[in-house]
Amino acid sequence: MTGKPGISEGVVRAEFGAGGYLNINKPEGWASTDVVRKLKGITQSKKIGHGGTLDPLATGVLPICVDAATRFADTVLLGTKSYRITMKLGSSTNTYDSTGETMAESDWSGVTQEKVVESLEQFTGKFDQVPPMFSALHHNGQRLYELARRGIEVERPARPVEVLNLELVEFVAPDLVLDVECGHGFYARTLAHDIGEKLGTHAHLTALVRTHAGAFRLEDSVTIEQVSEAAELGDWRTVAMPIDTTLQHIAKTTLTAEFVEMVKHGRQLAVGDIGKPGEYQSGDRIRAYTPEDELLAILIFEPEKLGWRPEKVLAVI
Repeated sequence: MTGKPGISEGVVRAEFGAGGYLNINKPEGWASTDVVRKLKGITQSKKIGHGGTLDPLATGVLPICVDAATRFADTVLLGTKSYRITMKLGSSTNTYDSTGETMAESDWSGVTQEKVVESLEQFTGKFDQVPPMFSALHHNGQRLYELARRGIEVERPARPVEVLNLELVEFVAPDLVLDVECGHGFYARTLAHDIGEKLGTHAHLTALVRTHAGAFRLEDSVTIEQVSEAAELGDWRTVAMPIDTTLQHIAKTTLTAEFVEMVKHGRQLAVGDIGKPGEYQSGDRIRAYTPEDELLAILIFEPEKLGWRPEKVLAVI
């Protein structure tokens, strides 16, 4: 485990009394909900959830929101994600990965590295992608995977996705390894399937590692076992990341002791209490810290109401 941004190993920042993030390196074979259930028991937290589902086959970065951090779960999904994809040419499956049933096979011997590199150009930038049937998306109130398990296939409308970078890492036929950086809503399994079709054969995903998701990176991740060990030694929060990890895109201000007491009790601050005239626009948000540099609240600027309203206030210990 490497050092975590904003904390020192063995030290618990005061604001962690309100919650924090666990940047988990998810093991293969675990559903994202399995990880949440396991960590709920370890942390004894009342509220806990994950930010961005990973399939059981996948490993790598799975951000876990604990207690008050669940109120900021939407910020976990900000930014891009990166994956290392391993795929095999020559066969397709109903799940688009190696966990599914083989649906078709075809010859891949004519595929060259040059053809692979050329095909990747078709999957860079903004384009439409049809999600797989085995996905958590809804269709008439039911999850697509629930229909797929009953042998029912429905038409899925293509959704806009964006790939910022797509590179061939290794090609040892029939296997190839790709690195991809993408936006929200992208399916790596569909990419593997579609590349196979573009190459005139079939393909499916055999391994997937999420190497980063927004502010969370694989090199900063911890295992479930490390969280458990930290809890046994006294406090799981020694391996956690602070709530403001995902809030760095919001401006910051430090409040006086007087303003801290006002915000704690939900009282708004005057327009002139923060910043210079004209510096902020209506609806702007700011991270408000105590004099001890602990995150206290997110304030929203409402000049029409003559002040900064506490939108989310943390319970600092």
